Amino acid sequence: MSEYFASLLAGAALIAVATPALAQNTSAGNLGAGNSGAAEPALAPGEIVVTAQKRAERLQDVPVAVSAVSADSLARAQINDTASLSRAVPSLTFQQGAGSQSNGFRIRGVGSQLFSLGVEASVSTVVDGVVAARATQGFSDFADIERIEVLRGPQGTLFGKNATAGVVSVITAKPSRKPTASMEATVAEKGEYRVKGTVSGPLSETVAGRISAYYNDVDGYIYNVATKRNVNGSKAWGVRGKLLWEASENLNFLASADYRKSNALCCQSVAVQTVTPAVIALSPGITASPTNRQIIDDADSFNNESQYTFSLESNLDLGSATITSISAYQHYQNVANNVVDRINNPLPIYTGGLAQFNQNGGEIGLNSFSQELRIGSNGKRDLTYVAGVFYATTAVTRDFLRRQALCTAGTLGEVCAAPTYRSVFSHAYNKSDSISVFGQLEYRVVGNLKLLGGARLQHERTSVEGVRYGPAPQYPTDVAIPGFGAVSGYRSASDTALTGKVGAKYEFNRNAQTYASYTRGYKGYGFNTEPATNFATQAPVLPEYVNAFEVGFKGRTADNLLNVTFAAFLSNYSNLQVLANVGTPIAPAFAQTNAGKSTTKGFEVEGTLRPAEGLSVGFGVTYAKSTITADGLSCPLQYQTNLYTGANPPANTCYGSGSGQQNIVNGRLPYAPEWRVMVSPRYEADIPGTPLTGFGQFSVNYQSRQIFDISQDPMLTQKPYAMVDASVGVQGPDKHYSFTVFVRNLLNQNYYSSMAHTSLLASATNANDLTAFVNKDANRYFGATFGAKF
Repeated sequence: MSEYFASLLAGAALIAVATPALAQNTSAGNLGAGNSGAAEPALAPGEIVVTAQKRAERLQDVPVAVSAVSADSLARAQINDTASLSRAVPSLTFQQGAGSQSNGFRIRGVGSQLFSLGVEASVSTVVDGVVAARATQGFSDFADIERIEVLRGPQGTLFGKNATAGVVSVITAKPSRKPTASMEATVAEKGEYRVKGTVSGPLSETVAGRISAYYNDVDGYIYNVATKRNVNGSKAWGVRGKLLWEASENLNFLASADYRKSNALCCQSVAVQTVTPAVIALSPGITASPTNRQIIDDADSFNNESQYTFSLESNLDLGSATITSISAYQHYQNVANNVVDRINNPLPIYTGGLAQFNQNGGEIGLNSFSQELRIGSNGKRDLTYVAGVFYATTAVTRDFLRRQALCTAGTLGEVCAAPTYRSVFSHAYNKSDSISVFGQLEYRVVGNLKLLGGARLQHERTSVEGVRYGPAPQYPTDVAIPGFGAVSGYRSASDTALTGKVGAKYEFNRNAQTYASYTRGYKGYGFNTEPATNFATQAPVLPEYVNAFEVGFKGRTADNLLNVTFAAFLSNYSNLQVLANVGTPIAPAFAQTNAGKSTTKGFEVEGTLRPAEGLSVGFGVTYAKSTITADGLSCPLQYQTNLYTGANPPANTCYGSGSGQQNIVNGRLPYAPEWRVMVSPRYEADIPGTPLTGFGQFSVNYQSRQIFDISQDPMLTQKPYAMVDASVGVQGPDKHYSFTVFVRNLLNQNYYSSMAHTSLLASATNANDLTAFVNKDANRYFGATFGAKF
């Protein structure tokens, strides 16, 4: 911690040393919270300022595909957390796993389904300019948000090595010059309660503060008939404080502290198809169906996490440019256990020879420090630029315990007379350090034509030291789980990479531009940290590279009737880092690995139409065809009984003996629907004879078919579906208060967020038992929100 505070002071000192008596007229009022520090450009009604290029610019002027979602838009759509953000951004999808560690974002069909803490995500999550060290930190509740920017396509030139698919940048609100306060409370069906509030204002002539907090209590929507509890719910709370010191007209400091905690009985999947008589017998009272919302298990999964972040942002306005320093320290802790046998067995029972277990989890600890120092030009000039240096060091510990009970003989469902207990415990320590220098500029070469270019030179080193005990030392009389014997070792890798971007943009006028760009992206080495890892011999997951091409257009009418953006893209990935089954379909062992080549190509259209006073229609269409070509991937379970045994197996055919493999050519990436379409009309009008304004909003989100597993398993597929949400309400003068009644999933459309073959009695001849994760909004529910601003 002393290193952290020393670095904070060092970053501030770099700016303070450069502070002569500069008598500038630029106000410090627009500084802070992830912005470049420059005063925002002059805006016409309806225009938005973003910091997608680490400089304050009109969204219209940025030659990058960016979706900007305001705080009002989030509130109107009842988007309360990062997992729900995909409802507002068609190019963004979210995949749910058994816990926050295995959740993930995808942009244009590309992302990392993570299982190991030694591998970084392909979609970077940034909060107020601070990059989340690991993806698991980025999935949390929203409170006091100013806006969210989703940058589509590789963004590594400015955002670093874990942004090969894109960036989700969250900008929280800054302290205000005048006293303000707000609160919001939501109550919804099935035991959902949310409340949040903010107080902001001046503490002196040069100091302002802001504090915000939230508390959520969301009951589970899956019922465990064995424990008689609702699961897949959570309780979460958090608080954020900010202190802004305007030391002079051109120098300010913004200190931020954020703490969040959640306790969740999550996440357990439900049986959606069961045909095996033995599985049915071991799950009494459970009727598998697409709409099943019940499980039977003597234990509940849990996922408890806490995290805090301290940061100091310093901005020195030099007039033509601003120097910015962002120093940050992050701590994250997770304690979780994932129950996977899905049977009610407080004592071991005979299940036909399959091992059963309720202990399957452990603890994650993360500490990270980062420092960025950059300079960016102010305003719109013939030459604009941003350049800087970035350093980050991250340490992650991962402890994992798994214990199984095995009965080799007996009567199905009867208590075992003499079970055999098997266990494994692993401890891994992953350390990574990276340093980089980066820069990007735009230059007006002639008329309204600008050329742009940027580069990032980065060096990183990552290592993992691990030990695996079989059996676990906590249970010395157990035996080792087969394939999980004792092993220990240390592995490391380092790399230096040069990436960059070149392009051009042409401005037809203030309200219309077109652009084209080529980007080279990179994601560094990674190591597996889970118990299936052979710590003595494991090879690193190789760096991932991408070559991306994009052309786009941004335009808006002068009267703000229509604004629209269009982008067409082609991204070619090599050494794509994926989560794959490196074991067998019957005894799976998931790990991060490289999987050949991948391509995503398509187009996006987003915009807003305002055809009449009070009426606005938001719309978005994304077509992204995402394919993968890779050799040696595991085959779907049901294909293991008919393996090709000849020489030179055809592509997309299961081959071999025993556990089959396949060489996939132009297969589909999982969690990557080709089509996503969003339409959201909203109408507001004064209510005659009252000071109130009434409003109504209706939104439709459609997505086409998607698969859930990289093995191309046709049984693990989500059919096309559309979600319809609606809300009506009233708001007072100047929006000082509002009341909204909403319905999620108006048409009660059932859908899955992921699927798998059940682990209970799974075999190649018994592959038709399926489970799925479902979200709460896979069923219709109603709610109401009251908000007030002072």
